[in-house]
Amino acid sequence: MRFFSNYSFILIFVAILIAYLIVNGSATTFNGIMNILRHSSVVGIMSFGMGLVIITGGIDLSVGSMLALIGGIGVVIFNNTQSIFLTLLVVLAVGCLLGFINGILIGKVKMPPFIVTLATMLIYRSISQYYLRTLTLSIYSMDASSPAFDPIYSFGQTKVFGFIPMAGVVLLFITVIMVFISTSTKFGKSVYAVGSNQRAARLAGISVEWTQVIVYTITGLLCGVSTFMWLAMNGSVDAATIGKSNEMYAIAAVVIGGISMSGGKGKLLGVLFGAMSYTIIDKIISSLGLDALINDSIKGSILLLAVFIQNAIPALRAKLHKSAG
Repeated sequence: MRFFSNYSFILIFVAILIAYLIVNGSATTFNGIMNILRHSSVVGIMSFGMGLVIITGGIDLSVGSMLALIGGIGVVIFNNTQSIFLTLLVVLAVGCLLGFINGILIGKVKMPPFIVTLATMLIYRSISQYYLRTLTLSIYSMDASSPAFDPIYSFGQTKVFGFIPMAGVVLLFITVIMVFISTSTKFGKSVYAVGSNQRAARLAGISVEWTQVIVYTITGLLCGVSTFMWLAMNGSVDAATIGKSNEMYAIAAVVIGGISMSGGKGKLLGVLFGAMSYTIIDKIISSLGLDALINDSIKGSILLLAVFIQNAIPALRAKLHKSAG
């Protein structure tokens, strides 16, 4: 029972994976399974930022719109400089700036996270779409004739050892870093302390405000990483559609990953399994031949089930403990 409570995200992932293998049957291939990592990478990377935010007791609804704005700026920089390094540097810097804006308004100005990120969700996407129109373009598209295009596009398509997608390698690398930060650093302990009890955290000498600012800035940085991977894999950005509902998928990945929406509890490792679980659900829906419009209904139902399990298991443990006593 304790294992299920602490690592429910692994069991949920395994159950969904088994369901996929059964539904897909003989059509299942090893490459298809490995591509789960590739298709989970963009949402998965930004979900780690969302995980940190939720652990502090906050929320970030702007991550999808950040993807649109950072992506648009990244394409413009690439087309004008023909430099992969400068493009990477700019998307990371812009991501940090956008996250920092959220963090200052929430941590220092003391505005509610929901309202701040709801507003910036609208602002960031609006700026991206407006800037696109000023360029008289219908989509942000990287210049495929540039000598720098093939290297960055090849990076997005590369498979390490011939079978592990590079996007999946980056996702796993981010997972290791974020798990280390959350479990083995003073900052990680501060994040959990802020989410558990802000007053107690202040008494312990933790700067609650700056912890919040840093957490939202990290989220922006990870959105920058997600954007670079998107550009490497796709080579273009549609400001009107890219990242739509990604904030919801990121929140769902966090919740399925076992992180409590009330803050202060959960393991960031679970975010990886939560993100992959949602990717597999897409594959199951596709294998069943269901209408794509029913996709979010199924995902929403699974999210409700995950939250129910998250709340029911501790309550059951408490009841059993009480009965045993």
